[in-house]
Amino acid sequence: MNIIEDLAALRQDLDQVEAIEKLTMRWVFQAMLNFGSEAYEVFHQSEDEVDDVGEDITREALDRLPGFNIPTRVYGTVDYKKARYVILPDGIVRQALFIDSKAEKSELNARIQLSQTSLQVQQLRGKQKLVVNERGLLPIISSYSGNEYLTTTLFLHYTYFDVPTATDRSRHTLRNLIVACMPNGLLQARYNPDANDSIWLAGPNAPSLNEVFRTRLNFKKLANKAPWRVQRFVYTPTTCVGTWNG
Repeated sequence: MNIIEDLAALRQDLDQVEAIEKLTMRWVFQAMLNFGSEAYEVFHQSEDEVDDVGEDITREALDRLPGFNIPTRVYGTVDYKKARYVILPDGIVRQALFIDSKAEKSELNARIQLSQTSLQVQQLRGKQKLVVNERGLLPIISSYSGNEYLTTTLFLHYTYFDVPTATDRSRHTLRNLIVACMPNGLLQARYNPDANDSIWLAGPNAPSLNEVFRTRLNFKKLANKAPWRVQRFVYTPTTCVGTWNG
């Protein structure tokens, strides 16, 4: 089976891009399912900041599930970065996989930096419904050592609540995990063709203060486009329940 060297052909085969991302999503879903309620225990016992706890869980869970890794370093502002092979029925594609962890008390959306997406962020903002059009800074197709890699981005969004204890610190209790697969920029017309048809919500940055642009990926809007792109796990001290959707 041959490695597909010229990924430009994927521009004419968007269903293949979807298939690669769905296959990757299944791999991450299985990794988190295998890790199970251990994630709950790590969250509950750790005294680190919740974002750091989420990063630790993500790295350990994904490292436990073997894949077809490539010994090439990839670069990006996310917690987990890997160069991988994706095995398809009629070929092999090199993939630059970027996975970022979030930990928040809300499970409705995830904060996104432009450096974490290859999509053009098109959305309406504010009461005046101003059109925003910001280019994602991840390349659609990455290049390392002369080889092309399809960029794939996922987010693991841990939601939690705090339980007071007799000591000064609260226990972080993991409630849910949302796994979301961000569409590659090749799929722009399918997922965010214009500002009125968007998967985004206004981000936490304040334009009046000249803060760096950020946005929020809305899980409901993304799932309405493709249910498989948003998967949910529910945790208790002894169980981790996740059922593949889509």
